[in-house]
Amino acid sequence: MDIKDARKFIEENQIQNIKLAVTDIDGVLRGKYVQKKKFNSALEKGFGFCDVIFGWDSNDELYGKDSYTGWQTAFPDAWAQIDASSCRMLPTENNKSVLFLADFSGDSAEAVCPRSILKKVLSRLNKIGFSATASSEFEFFLFDETPDSIREKGYRNLKTVTPGNFGYSILRNSSHADLYQQIMQMAIDMDMPIEGLHTETGPGVLEASLEHCDALRAADNAVLFKTFMKVLAQQNNLMATFMAKWSADHAGQSGHLHMSLQDSKGSAAFYDEKNEHNISDAMRWFIGGQQKLMPEFLSMVASSCNSYTRLIPGFWAPTAASWGLDNRTCAIRAIPGSEKSQRVEYRISAADINPYLALAAAIGSGIWGIENQIEPDKPVEGNAYEKQYADVLKLPATLSEAAARLKKSKPARALFGDQFVDHYAYTREWEDLQQRKAITDWQMERYFEII
Repeated sequence: MDIKDARKFIEENQIQNIKLAVTDIDGVLRGKYVQKKKFNSALEKGFGFCDVIFGWDSNDELYGKDSYTGWQTAFPDAWAQIDASSCRMLPTENNKSVLFLADFSGDSAEAVCPRSILKKVLSRLNKIGFSATASSEFEFFLFDETPDSIREKGYRNLKTVTPGNFGYSILRNSSHADLYQQIMQMAIDMDMPIEGLHTETGPGVLEASLEHCDALRAADNAVLFKTFMKVLAQQNNLMATFMAKWSADHAGQSGHLHMSLQDSKGSAAFYDEKNEHNISDAMRWFIGGQQKLMPEFLSMVASSCNSYTRLIPGFWAPTAASWGLDNRTCAIRAIPGSEKSQRVEYRISAADINPYLALAAAIGSGIWGIENQIEPDKPVEGNAYEKQYADVLKLPATLSEAAARLKKSKPARALFGDQFVDHYAYTREWEDLQQRKAITDWQMERYFEII
């Protein structure tokens, strides 16, 4: 859909109000309704959107004076451009409602806009003769709770929608078939089809695997799925969480990314039948770049303090930049297959990712690997969690440590720009500071009487 098509679609379907959305630093969709007249004007010229969305955190608290924007800049409008091809119907709304995504390409705010950063990375990929397709898969827990009830309970003693460990359960998805059908149909209606939906091991946890497509649209789909899965859940008097880890008693929630490259003729760039496991030179170097830069780029993938509660030994998540052939214990899983299916799975990411930035990091590091012909280490065989790794492959243990690594990264600055690296690292340091200021239940229980 282009601008002309979008206008025609709005007219033919007699849509009066249109939802516009942009994505902030944390991957949260921010937006508003506009009337048809305003939308038609904005399609051509763009529209102003207060740049505070890049100057506050996920709790709407303003960053300090070193932020990209703030009191020091007086919060001017940034100029957003609507992507006409991003049009989605909203089955969660009874009337004829549509949503369009926008970003800040062409405005100074594109330097820190997550969607614009991914577009910048994909443009660089095109310049070296490749394009990318990708997909995401999210684990998320469903609770028999409401936004009011979880606050009344202080986020404790929450009731999951089902009890017990029922991985891949036909019993569960049959007993709750109406909800599963709603989820699958919502994804179809919003043009982001789910390839597979099943229970994972744990009470009330599901996993949805979205269909692969062009990498930018795959990121759009991921952002939209996370948001509107929450919407659909709340409309059913349930709640969904995409935290990396919500309970010490249960495994974390992954948000794995699958990706492959195509050459200028549209052929599979990762497939070469003359090489072992059909892994082309481009695929091997791509993995090499991902492996070498993962510790430097980790804050773009593990972007919250909670992310690091998942990245500890023994919790089904990698703690080093490892890779292996069809090895699910590694941070990077090379998946050999046919020309169509050969791909890389980036397994370090959790469900809490900002999909634009996580894909920018995963693909950007792969680009760096191809450009510099970076050879990966030997693939890990067996349990990657039990192996020893060189210090350069060990992952930062905290968000502030990861932010410090990003700030020092020359490849990050070359790929994403100085302004993004400085601002993003600052926002992650801010996030970690908020956590360190908090007095947790654990601290009270451990220290209140005995110390």
